Amino acid sequence: MSHVTTHVLDSGTGRPAAGVAVSLRGPDGGEIASAATDADGRIGDLGPDRLPAGTASLRFDTGAYFAARGQETFYPEVVVAFRIDEEQGHLHVPLLLSPFAYSTYRGS
Repeated sequence: MSHVTTHVLDSGTGRPAAGVAVSLRGPDGGEIASAATDADGRIGDLGPDRLPAGTASLRFDTGAYFAARGQETFYPEVVVAFRIDEEQGHLHVPLLLSPFAYSTYRGS
């Protein structure tokens, strides 16, 4: 399993957000991996088994997701920065999304 996974839910529709492009950037700012959410809104294989300690981020292409549905959105992208400690195991970073709001939390 990847060190980092994500799950995107469209709270406006109450359904998983399929087809959201996501990129993972490591502590040095370079892109490590990219993928799109599956039909269940999940990406279970995003990057390596381990990442170095530091601040990493996930970039969600929310603009393209909403444009494909013919919806306006205030947020063309969402970037979630998070800290990786040396001892941390798996990190799950979900995103709850609507056209004019979003929230995130540390999942398990």
